[in-house]
Amino acid sequence: MGRVMKPGQTIGILGGGQLGRMMAFAAKPMGYRVAVLEPKTDSPAGQVADVEIEAAYDDRAGADKMAEACDVLTYEFENIDAETARHLENTLYLPQGSQLLHTAQHRLREKQAIEAANIKVAPYHQVTSREELSAAVKQIGVPSVLKTCRGGYDGKGQVVLKAAEDAEAAFETLGGSDGKELVLEAWIPFQKEVSCIVTRSVHGETGVFPVGENIHVNNVLHQTIVPARISRFVNEEAIRIAHRLAEHVDLVGTLAVEMFVTEDDTVYVNEVAPRPHNSGHYTIEACETSQFEQHIRAVCGLPLGPAGLKQPVVMTNILGEHVEAVTAHMEEWSKDHVHLYGKDEAKPGRKMGHWTVLREDLQDAIDRSSDVWKQYIEK
Repeated sequence: MGRVMKPGQTIGILGGGQLGRMMAFAAKPMGYRVAVLEPKTDSPAGQVADVEIEAAYDDRAGADKMAEACDVLTYEFENIDAETARHLENTLYLPQGSQLLHTAQHRLREKQAIEAANIKVAPYHQVTSREELSAAVKQIGVPSVLKTCRGGYDGKGQVVLKAAEDAEAAFETLGGSDGKELVLEAWIPFQKEVSCIVTRSVHGETGVFPVGENIHVNNVLHQTIVPARISRFVNEEAIRIAHRLAEHVDLVGTLAVEMFVTEDDTVYVNEVAPRPHNSGHYTIEACETSQFEQHIRAVCGLPLGPAGLKQPVVMTNILGEHVEAVTAHMEEWSKDHVHLYGKDEAKPGRKMGHWTVLREDLQDAIDRSSDVWKQYIEK
C-alpha cells in the first residue's frame, strides 16, 4: 500500500515547466507545500513554489537537496536519464517509480510494452544502420516515418519518407550515422487523432477522463475538442485501451495515451506520456476534477475525484507567435479562460499558454474558438 500524504507536507516536482506550475496550482488549495527542481530560477513552476532548487536534473547534490525539502516526488516530463531516475527512486519517495519512465522515454521500448498489452501500434522496425533502414523500408514501405528513439516531441526527431530514396537523407538528418537509435514506423492513414488520460492511485484506484479529439498544426497540438466527434465504439475502445495500459504497466499517477483512428474505426496507439498532458488542459475548467488535481490525489494516496465532463469544451494552445495578439486584446480572450505560463521568452512554436472555451453546445464552443482565432490570429 502507498503512503498517504497529509496537508502541510511537501510535494517535490522534478521540472519547472507549465505542467509543474499547474500541478502546484492544484496542490496548494489542498494544503500541500511545493518544491521544484529546475536548472534555472524563475521557471513557470518555480514562480509559484514554496521551495525552488536550482540544479540540473542529473545533479546528485540537487537530488539530495530535494530529498531534504520534500516528502513525495513526482515529475512533469519523462526525459530523465534512467540512472538519475533510479537514484531519485532510492533517495526519495517516488511512488510512480522509474520503470515507466525508462519505458516511455524510448520509442522502441514503448512500442514493445504496448504490444505486450495486446494493443495495436503501427508496424515498425528497429534501425541502427543504413542496412537495417534499407531492409525496414522494403518491409514497411512508404510513406513511413523515421523517428529517433529518444527525445522527440511536437514533431521534432522525425522525418516522413515519401519515397524509398528519402531514406538516406533522413538517416543523416536524425543522426543515424552518429550511432543514434532510430525506428521506422508505417504511416497510418488516420481520420482522427484522439487521446485519453488515465490516472491510477498508489492504492490501485483507476479513473479516466473523457476522450479528447486532437487537431495538430505543424506537428504541434493546436486544439482539443471534448467530447470527441467519434463513434461510440471508438470512444469505448479508447477508454478500454487506457485502462488496459494502466493495468499492464502498473501505473501510479497519470498516463496520457495518444491514438490514431482510421476510417474503419480501427484504433492504434501512437505514443504515451507518463504525466499530465497538453491535451488534458481542458479538464481544469470542464471536468469535476482536473487532470492536475487527480495526479496530486493519486501520488499522495488520496481517493480519486470524479472526472465527468461538466460542459462541452474546446482548448486551444497559445504559442509564442500568438502571445502579442492575445495580450493586446485580453478583454476579448478573457471572456473565456486564458492561461499564460509565465515563460520568459515567446519563441515561435513554443507553448506559452492555452485558452479554454466552454458552452452548453459543442458546436457553439467550436464556433467561438474559431471566430476569435480568425479575428485576432489569422487576420
